[in-house]
Formats: sequence, C-alpha cells, structure tokens
Amino acid sequence: MRKTLSIIACLFMMSGLAAASTLSDVKARGKLLCGVNSGLLGFALKGADGKWAGFDVDYCRAVAAAVLGDAEKVDYVPLTTATRFDSLKSGAVDILARNTTWTMERETKTPFRFVGVSYHDGQGFMVNKAIGVNSVFNLTQAAICFLSGTTTQANVEDYFREKEMTFSPVTLGTIDELVAAFQSNKCDAYTADQSQLYAIRLKLDKPADYVILPEVISKEPLGPAVRQGDEQWFNIVRWTLFALINAEELELRGPGVDDAKIKSKKSDVRRLLGVEGTFGVDMGLDADWAVRAIKAGGNYGEIFERNLGKGSKLGIERGLNAVWNKGGILYVPPVR
Repeated sequence: MRKTLSIIACLFMMSGLAAASTLSDVKARGKLLCGVNSGLLGFALKGADGKWAGFDVDYCRAVAAAVLGDAEKVDYVPLTTATRFDSLKSGAVDILARNTTWTMERETKTPFRFVGVSYHDGQGFMVNKAIGVNSVFNLTQAAICFLSGTTTQANVEDYFREKEMTFSPVTLGTIDELVAAFQSNKCDAYTADQSQLYAIRLKLDKPADYVILPEVISKEPLGPAVRQGDEQWFNIVRWTLFALINAEELELRGPGVDDAKIKSKKSDVRRLLGVEGTFGVDMGLDADWAVRAIKAGGNYGEIFERNLGKGSKLGIERGLNAVWNKGGILYVPPVR
C-alpha cells in the first residue's frame, strides 16, 4: 500500500511539474521560442533588416505580449517541413506556428496538440498559362511538384484516384528547389495550400504568366501546435488565439483597447479585457494578458489584412476566414 501511494504521489508531482514547465521556462528565459516558416511571404519572412514579419509572426508576438508583457521578446526559429515536428517535440521551440495542417494523425500519433484553427485553407494548383490548362481535370498524366513532408501528395493521390486520373510526382525538399523545378518546366503544376500558392507566385520571374486553378481538393485547417501534457501552456496559447478572434468580433482594434477597457459597459468586452472576472489569473497570467495580446498587432482581422489581405502584396480575400457574423466560419468560445 505504501509503495502504491508513493507511486501515485510521484505521478501527481510529475504531472504538476509538467503542467507548469513551459510557462516557467519561457519566463525564466525571458524569450518565447516560436517555430515559423523559413521564408513564406505573408506568414513568416525575415526582411533585409533582420526583422521577421507575417501572419504567424504577429501571432507569436501576441503570445509573447500576453506572457512576458513585451511583444518583442520572441526568438523566431525558422523550420522546414522536415524539421518542424522534431523541433517542437525536443523543446527547441515553445510553439509551432508554422502554417501546419491540423490532422487526426498529427494529434494522436505524435505528442502534439493543436490549439485551434488560425487559417482555413485548402489545397490548390498553379500552372503556367502557356500550357492552356484551366481546370485540375485537365491535369491527368501531368507531372506535379510537391514539397516533401506535407500532406499534399497524399491528397492528390486520393483525389486523382477517385477521379480515375493519373500523375507523376516530382518531390523536392525546399520551396526554392520547387520554384526552380516549376519554372524550368520539370513539372506541369505546382500544388500546395492556396495561401502558399499566392505567395509562391510572387517569387516567380513573371508572376502574371501563372494562374491558380479554381478547384480546391482538400480541407487544410492551419493552426499553432504545442506539446501534449502541459495543459496550462496549451490554454495560454489557445486563448491568445481566441482572444484575437473575439476582439475582431467585438470590434476591438489594437490602438483603442486601452480606451475600451476604461469606457466599455459591455460585459463580454470587460471580461476579455480583464475588468471583470479572473480569467487571466486562472491561466497563470494577469488581468491584462488579452489587452497586451491585442495591442501587439491588432485583432485577428487587422493581422489578416496587413499580412494576407487587401492591404498586403498577396491580396487574399477573407472568405472562410472572416468571423462568423461577417460571412465566414471563424467562431471561437467567448470569455465567460
């Protein structure tokens, strides 16, 4: 009996230590380690001045602001598709915010948890206008470029098999290698998440010569991931994303958050901004965690438009990524 109780006590202590480890590590380090794409316009790209910018970068800044009180306290770790999961598993990064699709296998076969959907995407195809293809159905027997370590090839295999079509895969390890192969006509089509195709097209020598086909062949819910076994950190990373989306729904913009905190009479606003309730403290943070997160780069809509939307080089429509009360499917739990 004593031995059994000792084992139970040990397990309890171990679970308690695990639950607080990431937050404690981040605070002790004074920096958030955020795994991002090694270079994808709109999501994460290091500029000539050495500064990172993008949709995923702004999310990391929001988490750092919520946890450390300073959006600048982030070290961005560039990761490839081949290294991203090992880096998260080993603790080399605290968050994987690198445009990664949430799938069942990645959450049940590997020790990760996705905190939510930050971008609703879908797999598409890009071709040179010169080959005269205007639909994926014209791509039977085509050579198609794939980035290794992604779900894209499996999606095409499933789709083409169902449509009784065939193709030849051209698989390469980096986006730069794929761009070179595509431009040198080693493949007829380039397939990836549509958001990536918009960015890749701008990397081509003559972007206007290429078109993104209308068909979308898969669901690609992209979102940040953390290691399993640390519920406190999971909640912090998840609710920072939810706070940014809730802020857009409540029409709270980054520059006006402090004023809204003082003047708003709406209970849902007051709860989100820490005036009512103990929501931040319950996660191990303080009452102003969401205020800082929203101020770091704005609400979800502001972050989207600046990096991906009409105010960016990509010019992607909000579509599914609009909040639920404005024609999209972004819908997150309220702070209450």
